[in-house]
Amino acid sequence: MQSKPRTALPTHEVQNQPPDRGDCDLWASDQVLREKVTLANGQAEPLASLGRTLGTMELREAGRDANRHPPELNLFDRGGRRLDEVRFHPAYHRLMEVSQFAGYAAIAWEGQPGGHATHAAMVYLAGQVEPGHCCPMTMTYAAIPALAAQGGVADIWREKLMSRRYDPTTRPIAEKQGATLGMAMTEKQGGSDVRANTTIAARDGDHWRLKGHKWFCSAPMSDGFLTLAQAPGGLTCFLLPRWLEGERNGIHLMRLKDKLGNRANASSEVEFHDALAYQLGDEGAGVRTIIEMVHHTRLDTAMAPAGLMRAALAEAHHWVSHRSAFQRRLIDQPLMRAVLADLTLDWEGALTLGMRVAQAFDSNTPEQRAFARIGVALAKFLANKRCPVVVVEAMEALGGMGYVEDTPLPLLYREAPLNGIWEGSGNVICLDILRSLARDPLAADALHAEFQAATGTDRRYDTALKAHQERWPGLPPESEARWYVERTALLLSGSLLLRNAPGPVADGFITTRIANDSGRISGSVSGLDTDAVLSRLTA
Repeated sequence: MQSKPRTALPTHEVQNQPPDRGDCDLWASDQVLREKVTLANGQAEPLASLGRTLGTMELREAGRDANRHPPELNLFDRGGRRLDEVRFHPAYHRLMEVSQFAGYAAIAWEGQPGGHATHAAMVYLAGQVEPGHCCPMTMTYAAIPALAAQGGVADIWREKLMSRRYDPTTRPIAEKQGATLGMAMTEKQGGSDVRANTTIAARDGDHWRLKGHKWFCSAPMSDGFLTLAQAPGGLTCFLLPRWLEGERNGIHLMRLKDKLGNRANASSEVEFHDALAYQLGDEGAGVRTIIEMVHHTRLDTAMAPAGLMRAALAEAHHWVSHRSAFQRRLIDQPLMRAVLADLTLDWEGALTLGMRVAQAFDSNTPEQRAFARIGVALAKFLANKRCPVVVVEAMEALGGMGYVEDTPLPLLYREAPLNGIWEGSGNVICLDILRSLARDPLAADALHAEFQAATGTDRRYDTALKAHQERWPGLPPESEARWYVERTALLLSGSLLLRNAPGPVADGFITTRIANDSGRISGSVSGLDTDAVLSRLTA
């Protein structure tokens, strides 16, 4: 039994300080997640196991250690020979081992029902403890379908990526127990405009040699990367191994990015010096080949902010439930309850929409696949615009302690903007949505069906939907794309909550987000059933 810390100090008695949270079962303590997983036909058993493990003090402390001791670049050995390696703290490897074993990257592709919904819930759970280690696993998950139709050399890669074994050794793919796959796409001159890439691919027998640079290479200790380069036939997708038989591939790590957040994960600048690579897809069809991977990584960037919101709100609720000011517990003060209840609506809306989209990823019908394509972009946009607001308000609920690294809030604050940037910043996502709706009638039909499913349930929702359709009978001008996407995503979330959430939650969301009967700052609300809404955080 562990001894309790001393509270009687020479100068004062420690009082009015919340106790340590101890082990927290992230699955058992989250009724909303359990409901949404059931609705999406997800797999409860692996999620229950992962939630118990991740919520232990051991794993939460590992998450803190992985961020306190960020990865280090190790370019050369002591004899001056190139290594081009990144060294991680043991805590990072522990987190990777736990999440990979649970099936974070593999479970969606193992043939069981609800695989993508289960994966999405794992993203949500893992990000609450340490978001940085999720990056290589997310890319591994997303890369598997990009390799599915290739055959040949891709077969061994798919087998290793599907393994639940975490193997960080520097060995060629055939010798690995499991593997991860990263991405190296953007270059200095292009950013999101990958067609401006200048990396050159030259044929060398049955493979290719790449020469050029990448401004962002995510997770550079991955066993391989999907990358884009200019072949004679145009921009082409390639599989780039990290380790070769008896030698290292011509991948030079130039420096690690000094990032605001996501600090446990390494991101780097790289150069390719005649690096060996294998062609994926048709020559000149690089964007079309890689788009399947982007589609799946966007699911994770839609789910991750919901997990960050949950982590921040759980910490804030614990704090205000155990701390008093002016002779009253903070949680009993009406204004604090209004703020937290309003933030809870952001979180439940994001989780609900994200899991509905994940459910569509599990479907093979044309209608649901169309909904997945448009829905994931809407979910990513809205959740990531709300996430920083929720985290900073939760930080403020702790007062000065929320700004101190002794609490998880600074880590969550640094992480909050990332998923809104990764895989398409806000403007890119909005323009993608307009293009999708213009090109794919099924996407528009799928959205319409989701909207209509809730009509007749709440007069305010019906009025808002009608006003939305009258305001934009077709697609909006580009200058109004954000306004249009925000309202579309809010109406979609409102429809789902009206159908699947308790009455006070749905009513509160419709009142504040759809009918706009609130201010623009969190907590500027009236009439919320705060008891019912806040119970969703603690059930």
